[in-house]
Amino acid sequence: MPEITLKCSCGTVKGKTKSVNGSSGTRITCCCDDCQSFAQYLKQESNVLDQYGGTDIFQMPISNIKITEGIEQISSVRLSAEGLYRWHTKCCNTPIGNSMGAGVPSIGVIHNFMDNASTRDEELGKNRGHIQTKFAYQEVPADLRGSTFKIVLRSLSKLIVWKIKGLNKPSAFFHDNGEPITKPNILN
Repeated sequence: MPEITLKCSCGTVKGKTKSVNGSSGTRITCCCDDCQSFAQYLKQESNVLDQYGGTDIFQMPISNIKITEGIEQISSVRLSAEGLYRWHTKCCNTPIGNSMGAGVPSIGVIHNFMDNASTRDEELGKNRGHIQTKFAYQEVPADLRGSTFKIVLRSLSKLIVWKIKGLNKPSAFFHDNGEPITKPNILN
């Protein structure tokens, strides 16, 4: 299983994953309005969203990410006080990923932070499909749509296993006391 090199678009924030492959996580394209709002907040729509308004995401254990350079450039935003932590870089507004709280061992790493564009399908497996298509910019063809039920079931089963294994720590994004490494900007 390969380690994936992680880096922001300007190269200030760098990191790597532990060994990952298509069976170690879940790769999806999320068309939800929150993912779209995050890309808009960062002014990165053209770099993040596909023609349908979807974001290519790889869900994996949060402890499988190590930031090796530029951690002081990591920031977060929450679209509401209870929303997901949406991690990004301050230096160049590269989206990193989406996570829940410190006790939840999952992060959805956004494709822009992975330095594997030419080998993504090979390393992370085929995308399981577009979900939340009711928010898509245009109709998503049937062959690109994923089964939301199957994807949610897969994600939940992985989440349970990762929780049992304690894969919420160590975390590059939360301190051991559960506090985020940076205070999130909460949007209205």
